[in-house]
Amino acid sequence: MTRKPQLLLLAGLLAAALAVVAAVVLQNPAGPTQVSAAESVPMAAAAKTSFPGLAAATEDEPDLAGLHTTAPIKGRTVQVAGPFDDRFVLKDLAFDGSAAMGTVTVTNDVSDLLEMQVLAGFYDEKGALLVTDRIIRDMGSEGQNHPGSAEEREEFIIRVPPEFQGKAVSAAVGVPVLVNE
Repeated sequence: MTRKPQLLLLAGLLAAALAVVAAVVLQNPAGPTQVSAAESVPMAAAAKTSFPGLAAATEDEPDLAGLHTTAPIKGRTVQVAGPFDDRFVLKDLAFDGSAAMGTVTVTNDVSDLLEMQVLAGFYDEKGALLVTDRIIRDMGSEGQNHPGSAEEREEFIIRVPPEFQGKAVSAAVGVPVLVNE
């Protein structure tokens, strides 16, 4: 082959390659995309990340539904249901007009009580919920260690917030968080 036909053949191949590249670019103007590993997995083999009936997590502190539906009588403190009621007993519940108080006694096999929250709702004379407040006991950071104890007892006092002093006449309490080993 002489030099001229070789140049023509090379020019033709180059033109064909440019035409193919131009066709691909025109079909995808954003340019080539990369496929992530998650996109390359068939849908049937992908991990399921949502489940029916599961509520999305919120950044708020845990709540107890019973605080919004109960109406304790004046001067009383009542217990509302929570997710850990089978693991503790609330005793000595009282309301003195300025605070709800009592004792949480953990009754399941406890070696260490790591964290506990007691949540209180404060109510007006008509039984309407005015405000909630809580105490958080993070025992893990306090260095408490109770090896082998069969019972853990924690007293609590949750004060009525200042702006509701004199308006709150009753309370309800529950335990939305209880972590132990």
